[in-house]
Amino acid sequence: MFDWLTEFFFPKQVSTFASDIDNLFYFIFYSSLVLFLIVVIGMVYLSIKYRARKDEPLRLTSSKDHSNLLESLFFIIPLILVSITFVWGIRSYLKMVIVPDDAIEIKVTGVSWFWTFDYPDGGQTLNELVVPSNTPVKLVLSSKDVLHSFFIPVMRSKMDCLPNRYNVMWFDATKEGVYDIFCTEYCGTGHSAMGAQVIVMKPAQYEEWASELGADDDSIPLDELGARLYTQKACNTCHTEDGSALVGPSFLQTSQMYEQERVFDDGTSSVIDDNYVRSSILEPQTQIVAGYQGVMPTYQGLLNDRELDALIAYIKSLDGDSQI
Repeated sequence: MFDWLTEFFFPKQVSTFASDIDNLFYFIFYSSLVLFLIVVIGMVYLSIKYRARKDEPLRLTSSKDHSNLLESLFFIIPLILVSITFVWGIRSYLKMVIVPDDAIEIKVTGVSWFWTFDYPDGGQTLNELVVPSNTPVKLVLSSKDVLHSFFIPVMRSKMDCLPNRYNVMWFDATKEGVYDIFCTEYCGTGHSAMGAQVIVMKPAQYEEWASELGADDDSIPLDELGARLYTQKACNTCHTEDGSALVGPSFLQTSQMYEQERVFDDGTSSVIDDNYVRSSILEPQTQIVAGYQGVMPTYQGLLNDRELDALIAYIKSLDGDSQI
């Protein structure tokens, strides 16, 4: 009924506990607003009522120095409000941290600067979390490098991703759709580009999608698959296609320099060929291009052989006259 008011402050509510979180916010907000108005209106009223007047002599106000009723209300009303907030808050918190036993478990890994999602049947996606609606989903979160924070606004769910340990969060999506995911912990120069999406499907659609995960990759040409992987695997967060500088060398520049020498930050050099590109993807810290920082994560385990071949073919397909 008041969805327009809710979405004025927050994104739409998609998880089972989102409305409870929002209602607690509104309770605190409006309670604070009422108390604020009582204090301000009271101060304005008293300042007008007891203001000094030129035509009246100065006189003392009543000698009454306290009121048991007012003093009791000053204690009882805040106690009631704080107690309601505490009980409401702890119940909402328990709903958010106690994971149902029948939840689907998905592994979430933060890497500078993209997200990987590993599914129960062995499939993996980058920057796209696909889940069924009306089904509890448990996310096990960690990081491969620095501190990240995984936030899905419409689910009202957020959890830090730390290296060398696991955190857990969960949600039960109530509406199908595509929603944003953000990293809310500054994690380096590519932090603002570390976005992803959660795609909520009907359970039957999800089962079909999961069974076909990665199956269509074998049926398309390598360069077309590479163009798709350029976005799916978050290459676009650090490498451009038009020759402009970003966190890493442009794919167009690499294409134009094929079979030429590339100089590294330690003074050594190497010919740009298929082996160089493959090594740069799987072992990026071994050969850091001069003028760039060694911040690229390894893609070991994130790409199969065909996907590596596809990215190499895509880079080689770029030239100064074509921008994909």
